[in-house]
Amino acid sequence: MSDDFRMTISIPADDDGYVLLKCPNCGTYFKVMPADIEDDGILEIFCPSCGLVGNDYITDDVLELALAMTENKMKDMIYEEFKKMERQFSKGSLTFKAGNPPKHEPENPIRSGIEAMEIVNFLCCKRSAKIKPILKMTGCYCPFCGVKNYEVE
Repeated sequence: MSDDFRMTISIPADDDGYVLLKCPNCGTYFKVMPADIEDDGILEIFCPSCGLVGNDYITDDVLELALAMTENKMKDMIYEEFKKMERQFSKGSLTFKAGNPPKHEPENPIRSGIEAMEIVNFLCCKRSAKIKPILKMTGCYCPFCGVKNYEVE
């Protein structure tokens, strides 16, 4: 049995190519381009609402899917080991039955969600993001450099 396993979760982009993020500090949702997240020139992502940097910006849908996938994989690995024990102890005075395969948790697909956002161009970094319209009016922080911007174009 291998100790390592890898799972991949695809996070869908909206029609404009932005992916949904959630600030771990204030809970505000916003969207950025995947290329901006993967860019080595961007060291941290700032929340457009509170301006703080978070450890991760995983949405609840992604977290729930990851937990369900992990639980299902764990159940399968345990069942495989029980099946090996069943074959090992099939003959002799001591027998072992693995039983029925485990029932899997539903792995609900991720939706791009929250469409009531507007594209904002940040002149400081020459990048764009999608934020709530109220943040656009009141001023927001640039998700890429953290500068407070009151004159968002």
